Amino acid sequence: MQLRLTEEQKMVQKTIRKFVEKELIPLENDVLRNEREGKPSLPPGKLKELQLKAKEAGFWGINTPEQYGGADLGQMMMAIVLMEVSKTFVPFQFGGSADNILYYANEEQKQKYLIPTIEGEKKSCFAMTEPGAGSDTRNIKMTAVKEGNEWILNGEKTFITGGNEADFVMVIAITDKEKHQATGRDGVTCFIVDRDMGWKSEYIHTMGEWGPASLVFDNVRVPEENILGEVNGGYNLGLEWIGFARWVVGARAIGAAERLLQMAIDYAKERVTFGKPIAERQAIQWQIADSAVEIEAARWLVLNAAFTLDAGEDNRHMASMAKLYGANMGNRVVDRVMQIHGGMGYTRELPIERWYREARLWRIYDGTDEIQRMIIARNLIKGHVKLGQYV
Repeated sequence: MQLRLTEEQKMVQKTIRKFVEKELIPLENDVLRNEREGKPSLPPGKLKELQLKAKEAGFWGINTPEQYGGADLGQMMMAIVLMEVSKTFVPFQFGGSADNILYYANEEQKQKYLIPTIEGEKKSCFAMTEPGAGSDTRNIKMTAVKEGNEWILNGEKTFITGGNEADFVMVIAITDKEKHQATGRDGVTCFIVDRDMGWKSEYIHTMGEWGPASLVFDNVRVPEENILGEVNGGYNLGLEWIGFARWVVGARAIGAAERLLQMAIDYAKERVTFGKPIAERQAIQWQIADSAVEIEAARWLVLNAAFTLDAGEDNRHMASMAKLYGANMGNRVVDRVMQIHGGMGYTRELPIERWYREARLWRIYDGTDEIQRMIIARNLIKGHVKLGQYV
């Protein structure tokens, strides 16, 4: 049993940390200014420029199979990388990757969609959530009706990350109403749908800087060859996509919480009240101590979820635990950090308020707190998972 990072993992962590400190953190003031003026966080082309710099340093396709030009470092390494990159709110992701379910594409689809996505020529998004259907897939209304060699899609998807920028969407629709009504899971299919096939997107304005989209499909015709996987096999693809996304939220929360806590420690040493730095006040010390303990607890939940996936095991239970605890930990830490900073923390002079708004989203998207608790409890009560199983 290994409770320490390997030398290779430490080396990658150190390299990514330097990249974040040198290339990303210096852009924070520009990002804040752009966002407050209603402009894109980064100018067009800047993300691509940063990705190319990372590629020169050897970071391209971190989790992409070697046969597609990636490094294939595994989920544990991905978790470590995400924790480091999330120490800044500058929107950045390493290039050379694609959604995990896109690897289920057939050879023709891989040439048309997977490889161009990995090479950065195309952008994708995944769409399952609807105005009346989040985690409850029984309420999915979007339909796909076959007509000759085409499927006609009608319906709306909402809160779709990357939906406004995507060239194509992997979308879930009902293809067998009877099966879907009977189970709430069966009878749905995943389609790859190019934007130029006719679907439209519109920004949804939120309290944070996340700009999801509403996607509208009005008699959009999709050829038979654009089915991803099998007909009526879309539910399992959706589960696999979500299973990966959930523990990633926890990893992001850890990175942000570490950066925020360091800000609080530094400020507490400098801020003097009644003749002493507030770092000497027990009330402040306990907030710092509690935050540090919770960050470490979340770290091991996330790493365990990633390790379980690397081992080829079903990690959905661990992913739910990592997402639930990590997201709530992040919210508690940013709240304490703002409290330690007092009025300054509430101003826009510091980025704490920006992180505060972002952190609140962590408890909602990719499955709310309530859904994670339901999943965890159900797995234990029904015996799908035994206590201590992942030790």
